[in-house]
Amino acid sequence: MEDAVKAHQRPKLEVYGDVVFVVLKPVRYIDHDEIVEVAEIAMFIGPNFVVTVRHGESDVLHQVRQEFDRGSALTAYGPSAVLYRAADLVVDGYEISVGRISEDVDDIELQVFGDGENGHAERIYKLKREITEFRRAVLPLADPVQRLADAKVPGIDDAATPYFRDVHDHLMRAVDAIESHDRLLTDILQADLARLGVRQSEISVRQNEDMRKISAWAAIALLPTAVAGIYGMNFRHMPELEYRYGYFLVLGFIALACALLYRSFRRNGWL
Repeated sequence: MEDAVKAHQRPKLEVYGDVVFVVLKPVRYIDHDEIVEVAEIAMFIGPNFVVTVRHGESDVLHQVRQEFDRGSALTAYGPSAVLYRAADLVVDGYEISVGRISEDVDDIELQVFGDGENGHAERIYKLKREITEFRRAVLPLADPVQRLADAKVPGIDDAATPYFRDVHDHLMRAVDAIESHDRLLTDILQADLARLGVRQSEISVRQNEDMRKISAWAAIALLPTAVAGIYGMNFRHMPELEYRYGYFLVLGFIALACALLYRSFRRNGWL
């Protein structure tokens, strides 16, 4: 009773005399928020009764009650049928959630390997965290359902065994899908980080090329500036001041030196 009231239990199956205590974890995937919402159902299965305690939002028990109120053929199996239908609906919810998660994983994969430049690590990590929460609700249920499928639980009608086998089969498919999505998200995250690293390297290379071009043009511009600065100091005795063609000689020297610098930078790939 303490486990049922306090909740936050792992999915499990325990036998106390002629009473079977089962904890199920219904899951609902909220697509627009990409959040896995986990509820909890505790069930006491006795020879002639079923007592349930629900924590969180889930319509599993409501659906089970509606089915039996309409006169389901499963009523012949007594309380065992209630457990079967609850477990079956919970596992069906797992498969629905897995399908919706699969769509989001495919969407992330397309974005990562598309033409977008933005990183997607935050969204991938968030979805991986939700899948981890999903796994905690699903994986521990495999052993209890296996025991039910093997007719190893006293108090559970052996005639209901084939139904629990079907539940176990669907559960294992959900488990495999969850593990597959988790591994795929890990690979996508690594690919996204690798692409981000490549983009950063390309940006660094472009920046280095730009800096080299700027430095080359600055060096070319520095030469005429230096020569003009020297001849702008207005000293009386300076070479070529009295020479008739000194002006043209200096301009020719500047042009030739700039051309040589330009050719050298082009040859080295700076321009």
